[in-house]
Amino acid sequence: MLEQYIEAIENNNIVSKTDIDGIITFVNDEFCKISKYSKEELIGKNHNIVRHPDIPASHFKKLWSILLSKKTYKATVKNLAKDGSVFYVNTTIFPILDDNGNIIEFVAIRYDVTNATKTAEKLKHRDRIMYQQARLASMGEMIANIAHQWRQPLSELGILLYGMKKEFKNTQKSEKFDIQYDKSKNLIKQMSQTIDDFRNFFSPNKPKEHFLISDIIDETMFILKDTLKNEKIEVNIICDKNIKMFGYANELSHVLINILNNAKDAFCHITTKIKQIHIVVTETSKNIQIKISDNGTGIQKSMIDKVFEPYYTTKHSSQGTGLGLYIVKMIIEDSMNGKIEIESNNDGGACFTITFKKEQK
Repeated sequence: MLEQYIEAIENNNIVSKTDIDGIITFVNDEFCKISKYSKEELIGKNHNIVRHPDIPASHFKKLWSILLSKKTYKATVKNLAKDGSVFYVNTTIFPILDDNGNIIEFVAIRYDVTNATKTAEKLKHRDRIMYQQARLASMGEMIANIAHQWRQPLSELGILLYGMKKEFKNTQKSEKFDIQYDKSKNLIKQMSQTIDDFRNFFSPNKPKEHFLISDIIDETMFILKDTLKNEKIEVNIICDKNIKMFGYANELSHVLINILNNAKDAFCHITTKIKQIHIVVTETSKNIQIKISDNGTGIQKSMIDKVFEPYYTTKHSSQGTGLGLYIVKMIIEDSMNGKIEIESNNDGGACFTITFKKEQK
């Protein structure tokens, strides 16, 4: 009777056995079928042969803690087959004890829940996209309202500046005032353009254009020049003047401004070393890459996967909402079909790497 029970379990479930060190001693045909390995490839190997790299080490630490305390472990586990495909199994693992209560092996019984799990993940992903789209729609309405409120004051500010310029004309300070006037007019122009850029960001019909990356970097540095100078931050730029790309020039400018402001904020508690930001633009036959690195405080490993999430911030609430890098990622990936990554660099600071595929002619 016991043999019939065992046979029924093995024929209807995914079964494996390991010794106390996790080395596989038995697998049934269903295990081979779902894992795409043969019995010969599995017997004698560590059971982590089917471990998916997404699963954190803490998961297995908990598993072994439960099993070595002679208890049963249950979970839904994501695994990796030999051909690279992913499968999910509801898993029950329990220890087999000898007459003295010592563990002699582990038995795992699983059943396949891949389709159900993938369906649930798709639904969750769809819900997340719908939620983000709803938030973006609200943000678009909010931007439109802000734009309406800002237009008139900006126009009036431009008129006031022009009136002041007339008052200073032919005076001893007219030359100095003209310099400040030109700066102010450029800032007003940039603010007005920023309003249009954010409004267009939510428009599906915005036009792309060819532009020189060096021009965008120059414009960005003009906007941030005084701020960076006041913070005693050196900016070193390496960029071929002829590197051209196809996309949204002003959106790329917003990306650079946001990242440079983040770097500036990372220096706020540093007083003992020279503060430096490096911008390096390179071009290959297929890609254009922009690297922005600093020697600030860097990013903890635990935070790297979270920095592009909406509303995630390490700053005080008065310094930001946590949407800056989220919007940066949206611009790069959704709007310009690029890729953005972040890592800690050798100086202890952070390094953003932005990669765009070159337009194929």
